[in-house]
Amino acid sequence: MTEIGTPLADRMGKPARDNIHPNLRPRDAATLILIDRAKATPHVLLGRRHHSHKFMPGMFVFPGGRVEIDDRRMPTAAPLDPRVEARLLKDVKSPSPGKARGFALAAIRETFEETGLLLGVQQAEVLAAPDGPWASFAEARVLPDLSDVHFIARAITPPRRPRRFDTRFFAIDAQAIAVRQDGFVGPDSELVELVWLPIEDAKGLELPPITKAVLEELQMRTAAGFSHDLPAPFYRMLHRKVTKTLL
Repeated sequence: MTEIGTPLADRMGKPARDNIHPNLRPRDAATLILIDRAKATPHVLLGRRHHSHKFMPGMFVFPGGRVEIDDRRMPTAAPLDPRVEARLLKDVKSPSPGKARGFALAAIRETFEETGLLLGVQQAEVLAAPDGPWASFAEARVLPDLSDVHFIARAITPPRRPRRFDTRFFAIDAQAIAVRQDGFVGPDSELVELVWLPIEDAKGLELPPITKAVLEELQMRTAAGFSHDLPAPFYRMLHRKVTKTLL
């Protein structure tokens, strides 16, 4: 474990007006980076949050949100790579394969809810699935394929913030897009626009500090071959210092 001295550490550790809240337990959350590596320079998908949101208004983010209990119940075309599953379960209370797959599936579900993109493999027949957003996957005959999901990073929101999340950041190639549905992005939606940009250009947008740190991590991983063998950094505050542990 190392203490880090980066803009991310400065921002996470800096006293702020909203550091006066009760110390909430972080909620499990998951985020997904879609990366198009078919181009000479890899592009990533980001969305701009609505300006009326209390949490990160107007900023560019990756699709994501809280993990729900039904996520782990969704059938899949293939399981997580064992190396990904093992890293997801490090430093986790009550670790289980179901919990690991729930993290990855939450990222896929949230991506659909915010962008209309269904990720996975189309099947010949209508599928059984949990109610709610997963029903749209069943109707479209799409099963998520977890074998191509890469675990990029994990980060816990510092204490005393109004909202705290224990977020797993995943990435998957844009080739995983099986179906595109319209009507999910616009002026009255959670995301008002979507953009595909080279990673270097994306780093110049108005981003939360952790998003910029994860983009830098993704840039290094793509240059190193985008392998499941690569470790994932875990950012959190310990003893009032921002630390980085490799999982």
